[in-house]
Amino acid sequence: MNARIDTLTTDDGSFDVHVWPSAEGTGPGILLVQEIFGVGPYIEKVALDLAALGYVVAAPDLFWRLQPHWKADHTPQGVQESLDLVSRFDFKQGVADCALTLAHLRGLPEVTGGAGSVGFCLGGSLNYMLATTEPMDAVLSFYGSAVPDAAGLMERITSPLMLVFGGSDPYIPRDQVAKVEEAAQGRPNVRMYVAEEAGHAFHNSEAPMFHHPEAGARVWSAAVDFLTTHLPPKRPA
Repeated sequence: MNARIDTLTTDDGSFDVHVWPSAEGTGPGILLVQEIFGVGPYIEKVALDLAALGYVVAAPDLFWRLQPHWKADHTPQGVQESLDLVSRFDFKQGVADCALTLAHLRGLPEVTGGAGSVGFCLGGSLNYMLATTEPMDAVLSFYGSAVPDAAGLMERITSPLMLVFGGSDPYIPRDQVAKVEEAAQGRPNVRMYVAEEAGHAFHNSEAPMFHHPEAGARVWSAAVDFLTTHLPPKRPA
């Protein structure tokens, strides 16, 4: 399942979108939204996992205006370099690029059966905001730091939504996660998943400084259940 590169054009330039075909050849689409580390080894690993489940996966290179093809190391230095880059990132343009990628994904001939989104860290914030204006079949947002302050916008999201946080995340304190839990109460389309023992980016097996293997395995099992319930992959005849 080798990725190909599609190129999308906007008013101010063009950017690459990495596309992984489904193991079945066709299937529902997944917009996969990167972390601050770029479309690197971890995002590629997640894409292959999703493609093996039967999804067509598209991951846009969102830092293309600042540093095209950014791939940072999962080290303290890589974190700092990525944070410096994010400080100059235009969030609204990022959401717009995600919307353009989603439209492109939906139009691919191999995409059948709807489309959803999976986003990590920065991507978890971007796809949450995208969902406030763009209905999808499933939205899975991992530890989006912008989500707590935007919890009031949850009422605009009609898509099935799963929000994942670490209860011991130094970047998103537990009281901020509680704000999201409160906003989610009584909303049948929203599922909260808080791994109390885990910190930020705990599913990222490429980042020893963040990875929590046990919590990561549990959340991925829950994530797959959520996706296959709301956005069933194509099964062999």
